[in-house]
Amino acid sequence: MEEKGSTLVQILAVALCLTAFGFAIAAERRRSTGTIETDKFNATYCVYDSDVATGYGVGAFLFLLSSQSLLMGVTKCMCFGKPLAPGGNRAWSIIYFASSWLTFLIAEACLIAGATKNAYHTKYRHVVYAQNWTCESLRKGVFIAGAVFVVFTMILNVYYYMYFAKATGQAARKTNKPNPTVGMAGYA
Repeated sequence: MEEKGSTLVQILAVALCLTAFGFAIAAERRRSTGTIETDKFNATYCVYDSDVATGYGVGAFLFLLSSQSLLMGVTKCMCFGKPLAPGGNRAWSIIYFASSWLTFLIAEACLIAGATKNAYHTKYRHVVYAQNWTCESLRKGVFIAGAVFVVFTMILNVYYYMYFAKATGQAARKTNKPNPTVGMAGYA
């Protein structure tokens, strides 16, 4: 029977990633939008609505970070712990490890950049002297891009952990299995 790893670790990693995905979708739906207001001195400025999307973006960032940290802590980042057995499982484990880190970094960059940009425009009031001025806001799709890469990271992490567990399980079996030997010493 091949090793498949701890089911609890896989469930926790997937649950944390799905929570991050939900927060990213919620952040996209609640992005700040601005309206032009006029004060008593006839000066116009932008007033932005709630700052909820920033909190959702940071929440998605933290949930994805905890999922990645959990998996890297359990597997010891492939650098420490039991050696991986040579072969296809080790190769796939390395490929999924590198790919998951790449998608993780892209997802985290999208999420934190979206949260930062959304917060900046939410707090910012700018006096408008132009005739046709629109209030700046976060572009559509920044949090969606983060959500897509969260899903990619989740899938790659599941496969990484599965192949990592198989490769470490093979290494343990290979070292514990008695090998038949042929004596090569001459008789004296």
